[in-house]
Amino acid sequence: MAVLSKIRERSMFLIIIIGLALFAFVLDPSTLGDLFNSSKVNEIGEVDGDVISRQEFTTALEAYKTQAGNNVSDMQATKTVWDNIVRKKIYQAQLEKAGIIVGENDVWMEVLNSPSVQGNPEFLNEAGIFDESKVKQFLKDIEINNKQLSDAWNNYIKQVKDNSERNTYNNLVTAGLGASLKEGENNYLNNNTKLSAQFVYLPYTSLADSLVKVSTSEIASYINDHEKDFQVEASRDLSYVKFDTKATAEDQEAIKSELASLKEDFKTTTNNLAFLSDNDSDLNLDQNFKFKNQVPVEVAATIFNGKEGDVFGPYKESGFFKMTKITVVAQMPDSVKASHILIPFVGSQRATPDVTRTEAQAEKLADSILAVVKRSKRKFKSLAKSFSSDKSNAEKGGDLGFFNYARMTPAFRDFTFAKKVGSVGVVKTPFGFHIIRVDAQKNKQSAMKLATIAKKIMPSEATENVMFENAEKFALEVSKNGNFYDVAKANNYTARPAIGVKVLDESVPGLGKERGIVSWAFGDVEVGDFQRFDTENGHVVVFITAKTKKGTAPVAKEASKVRSILLKEKKAKLLSEKMAGSSLTEIAKANNTTVRNANNISLQSTTLSGAGAEPKVVGAMFYASNDKLYNSIVGSKGVYAFVVTKKELPTALPNYDAERKRIADARKIQTFKMYEALKKAAAINDNRGSALYGANQ
Repeated sequence: MAVLSKIRERSMFLIIIIGLALFAFVLDPSTLGDLFNSSKVNEIGEVDGDVISRQEFTTALEAYKTQAGNNVSDMQATKTVWDNIVRKKIYQAQLEKAGIIVGENDVWMEVLNSPSVQGNPEFLNEAGIFDESKVKQFLKDIEINNKQLSDAWNNYIKQVKDNSERNTYNNLVTAGLGASLKEGENNYLNNNTKLSAQFVYLPYTSLADSLVKVSTSEIASYINDHEKDFQVEASRDLSYVKFDTKATAEDQEAIKSELASLKEDFKTTTNNLAFLSDNDSDLNLDQNFKFKNQVPVEVAATIFNGKEGDVFGPYKESGFFKMTKITVVAQMPDSVKASHILIPFVGSQRATPDVTRTEAQAEKLADSILAVVKRSKRKFKSLAKSFSSDKSNAEKGGDLGFFNYARMTPAFRDFTFAKKVGSVGVVKTPFGFHIIRVDAQKNKQSAMKLATIAKKIMPSEATENVMFENAEKFALEVSKNGNFYDVAKANNYTARPAIGVKVLDESVPGLGKERGIVSWAFGDVEVGDFQRFDTENGHVVVFITAKTKKGTAPVAKEASKVRSILLKEKKAKLLSEKMAGSSLTEIAKANNTTVRNANNISLQSTTLSGAGAEPKVVGAMFYASNDKLYNSIVGSKGVYAFVVTKKELPTALPNYDAERKRIADARKIQTFKMYEALKKAAAINDNRGSALYGANQ
């Protein structure tokens, strides 16, 4: 009863909570989970506290995939969309801080002024002048009648807005990136002052590493003191053994013998296309002529000494066994010069919106032009200027220049290479009807049409079974033995490493695109776990050797790098103690070395003779007083003592405006550095791995 009493007392509170939850669910069902779940599973990430929701990200991702088609993988698309959203939010935050708003009218004017809109014939009035009202009417029409095109336009306008925001910010910043005349003068002097100096150099290599001790605790302390330099993403270290399924010598011989058994039938068949299809050729029939340099070098000489009907092979080439039959022998030029007049029609490729003639009308016009050209070939040039839609060469009378056999669409190519010089005719291609004139031909030589039946060199089923059994047997032995490397060594298998695999990686080093392996490695697995995977070329057994969490890198991961830093620091301290002395001669004598000379060095030329590039040391020389001893100067290659003997200033200029302008221009073209700086300063939280792929990080 006491419990029921307390529930009654809090009934209004419970009603309010449930009501809020239901209200949130009506607005967005995904937010109901967030109300009771602090992990916020619907957040992909944050940029300075601005949340990137799952809905925002997936909407942008789908739009990008639609636009890119099959040209990008899922992981490439995910990365691009993430980068775009982060960039957009960073710029929007900066504009908001500056009190600047890129409004709808700003975006609309950007759209209207773009060349692709201004030059679109659909948006021109009867006088051929751009008409804004036609753009507005076009957008209204597609909103009602063509959702796909309407969505594409909306995405385009969003991109224009994003670009406008970015450009607005960059322009504001670059407007203030000038330079003063004094900066120009200093830059000129710094870059052109020449120094001469003498120095003593004690290289780090002069001390053996064994003389310097670096402890694990010192490495850990260094990493803790420089945490920002050792931030890492979540990663996995893997080791794997590959079981590639390759065709054995026996498999290859069987494929070759199978192909050889078809030789006589191939030679006598009159239907090469059907023969290749009936006998499961792994390559299609190529109907094009081939010149000798287009035929595999292994058989080119033999084939081009043959005659029509001859069959060559089987021969091995590019992963196939092949047999080739000569079907046609001809004499052809290797390049042709021709002119054309292109008459497109509605539906032909690259036809502009102003093309309204039907195919029949286009053919009739082409025949009419051909009749005129046949009566007077001198009119070809003027007719091309008047009628050809190929504006790239219409002003040149339709002249296409010289082109090779592979460049043109088949019907056009066959006419120009088969006909004699001076021939004219009409040819239909996917682009419309062409009135063609053959102007010149070069280098007539033998050309052949070749029918080639091919069998891809593949492992037999028996070979595949053996490799599968080997992979399974290896995995079973590892499960019993527990030591991946011992089992690999006992079986003479090579265990290969794949270090630093990231949660959003698509590929595994050495294995190529294997997203399944990456997903497994970031799932519910521990160091020592292993799994067999099927790959495109066989099988692989993968072993988890290390897991690195997001954050500060583990000491073991960075030990080698930090040890070398600390070794250099400790050696520098020991070598500095050896630099005691009142002169370079004294210091050199005490360390059994010599005094070296450095001439004509500058801030742009920082190489010291016998030591190498030492920008820090040369920088110290630049600001040093003449004839004064400086010692214990730590460089990248060792420790130095030096005396500057001469500073030669450059000739003064009448003014330094050219230098000032050079500095200002260099600053203004580096807006990408501004973004990288803003990005580095922003608090970016990336949860893609866990939110999208359920990965453990």
